[in-house]
Amino acid sequence: MQGNAMQPLLNLLGPAPQPSRLTLPEWDVVVRQARRADVLARIAALAQAHGAWDAVAPAPRPHLASALALATRQQRELRFEVAQIARALQPAGLPVVLLKGGAYALAGLQASLGRMVSDVDILVPRERLADVETALMMAGWVHANRDAYDQHYYRTWMHELPPLRHLRRGTILDVHHALVPPTARARPSTQRLLQAAQALPGQPGVCVLAPSDMVLHSAAHLFHESDFAHGFRGVVDLDALLREFAAVPGFWPGLLARSAELDLQWPLHHALRYAHTIMDTPVPPGAVAALAGSVGQQAWMHRLRDALYLRMLRPDHASTADAWTPLARSTLYLHGHRLRMPPHLLLPHLLRKTLRGLFPKEKP
Repeated sequence: MQGNAMQPLLNLLGPAPQPSRLTLPEWDVVVRQARRADVLARIAALAQAHGAWDAVAPAPRPHLASALALATRQQRELRFEVAQIARALQPAGLPVVLLKGGAYALAGLQASLGRMVSDVDILVPRERLADVETALMMAGWVHANRDAYDQHYYRTWMHELPPLRHLRRGTILDVHHALVPPTARARPSTQRLLQAAQALPGQPGVCVLAPSDMVLHSAAHLFHESDFAHGFRGVVDLDALLREFAAVPGFWPGLLARSAELDLQWPLHHALRYAHTIMDTPVPPGAVAALAGSVGQQAWMHRLRDALYLRMLRPDHASTADAWTPLARSTLYLHGHRLRMPPHLLLPHLLRKTLRGLFPKEKP
């Protein structure tokens, strides 16, 4: 694998970025890698936060500034959108429990620095889905995809409703009722997650998951994926969350205990292992070993997982790929689907998707 090609990028995303050390050819590659990985704005935000913006070479500076301006605008629009969602759900008596990038931004976490947020993800109780959907549709959100099969697939097998789009603003909203699909091997309790959610000061009706749960969701989301186009950004998110939450007393023992309570030990194992390997995230000695039983301890399994994930948890760019990358991508694509669905459901679903790709419906 082409590990050295990613080192300048990693240096800029670390705790002490030093952009002055990069040559112009290195900047050329870094900008391309970061744009593909959706972390170009984060590089700009970190450089500014660490007083290193003036050390950025003049040639790449407009690219970084433009990406940061877009991320800033997205987060500003996000705050307005969340307020509208909270207002829509108020009659149903439900708070907005934000997930992923929206949660990082509104909670003011370090993970939000330069974080792109193209849609809003919320978590609601499964038994209140009908009330939530009705309230949102009354406020102007409609289904972005009305295909009958896709509607059935989401509502029967997935952990979220089909994506909703606002009629006037065009914003996308994903309504989750669980962290992972109900057919997945792990089935973390949504009720426990919601019970531990924390209200955001000064933002009525808006909550985020507790710190440990936020890390566990980030890990579960990343390692249940079948498409790793944003896999590297997922590792960057985990690195930022773990570095910030490590300062909270009792965080690490609580995180390990919570992963067992929510049946999310194996994605946490992967998250800690690969965040440490790729981003040099500080992880307490023994934390990964304590979770090893959830993934199997055979040496050949570790080598196989490393061969796959260390290729996919990189920017999707030619400079970080090798001859084995396409095979790793295909293998983890199938693996991600297998984690979400049993074979008797997965095979017909993949066959239907393949046929749809080969014979797309003509638009009227």
